[in-house]
Amino acid sequence: MGNIAIVTDSNSGMTREEGRAFGVFILPMPFMIDEKTLFEDVDLTRDQFYEELARGADISTSQPSPASVTELWDALLKDHDEIVHIPMSSGLSSSCETALMLAQDYEGRVQVVDNQRISVTQRQSVLDALKMAEKGFSALQIKEKLEAVKFESIIYITVDTLKYLKKGGRITPAAAALGTLLKIKPVLIIEGEKLDAFSKVRTLKQAKVTMMTALQKDLETRLADPDAKETHLEIAHTQNEEAALGFKEELQARYPDADIVVAPLSLSIACHIGPGSLAVAASKRLKL
Repeated sequence: MGNIAIVTDSNSGMTREEGRAFGVFILPMPFMIDEKTLFEDVDLTRDQFYEELARGADISTSQPSPASVTELWDALLKDHDEIVHIPMSSGLSSSCETALMLAQDYEGRVQVVDNQRISVTQRQSVLDALKMAEKGFSALQIKEKLEAVKFESIIYITVDTLKYLKKGGRITPAAAALGTLLKIKPVLIIEGEKLDAFSKVRTLKQAKVTMMTALQKDLETRLADPDAKETHLEIAHTQNEEAALGFKEELQARYPDADIVVAPLSLSIACHIGPGSLAVAASKRLKL
């Protein structure tokens, strides 16, 4: 078996502690907070991030520097034959593009996966890559297998406030003001390349029904697995664990055979949508 290192970034939601437990190497994502650079899960905890968000700090996401990426790769290639690098979706950040460019200097020893995943679905890709490495797949085979199913994944998110979408320029101030006045909760979709508006509802209850209905349709049509027996389902949230656990119970009642994971959404998404969000995600199980 080739000795393969699996690398991902903290957008996967995998902490460094979890990474160590799984044998995965995590690149921390940098955040600019009031012009100071902090790194997720290194000198910026999840709680600190939400505290800064609540006090109205100026927060923006950045990408790992090329030097931090190649330094990690160079160190890993001393003990490993190959690397599989799984960054967040190329449609949501340029860090994937940068990694693809850097990998050209490594003569095929570093394979960068561009399979349009983020957060809980990206995390699942990392776990799938680990499984394939254990089974003796090469880095290139792992990359090809993960990219072949890039569209067999979806995330629906409902946000609690329009404030952060407005701040990030994702919706206009006028739309945000009207939406707040009418108590509109948008349901967003991450499918393939980008974050888009999917639907507008008034209450969290309606948002959950909308997400469940959309998920059911995806399972029946695109994923061809109406009972979710061959699909990983995930519930994700931003600082909203209690609601997430309740939503898991509803989802489990509808899909008793599914394995359902609950996890926080990565801070890079939280930055754009704020606290109190709830998401449901699905990704087809890989047939190995």
